[in-house]
Amino acid sequence: MEIRSELAIAAPAAEVWGILTDFPRYQEWNPFITEIKCDAIVGNPLELLLSLPEGRDHRLKAKLLRIEQDYELRFRAHLLFPGLFDGEHFLRLQTLNPKLTRFVQGEDFSGVLLRFSGRTLTQVARGFDYMNEALKRRAEANAGHARTDNHRQQA
Repeated sequence: MEIRSELAIAAPAAEVWGILTDFPRYQEWNPFITEIKCDAIVGNPLELLLSLPEGRDHRLKAKLLRIEQDYELRFRAHLLFPGLFDGEHFLRLQTLNPKLTRFVQGEDFSGVLLRFSGRTLTQVARGFDYMNEALKRRAEANAGHARTDNHRQQA
């Protein structure tokens, strides 16, 4: 089972990446992944606090699978043990032009409990959309400030 959500952000990929990898500040802007603790070393554990829309919070332990600057952050988590309910989550950037980035968030779910997880998966999909919109607002606001600052320096 796959869930995907994507949108275009009027900001450079480096700006969006900076927000995505500034883990201590997630609580300031992210309504879905409200906390993330990670040392950004592939293979090492990371901890997440997910806040499901109209649902409850879930604290998860995951493993960082990939971190490629300005492109992708990927991790895998399990509920209790592998095979029960697993998810491989990714946050991916695609540069459309120097000032426009496509952000894709997705997760591939598997496990024996998957067929009983319809309501939770609906909440997760909604959480992706909420997070994507919040990321867009933050990145575009930051990019707007950078444009304003550059304009002032040139004047």
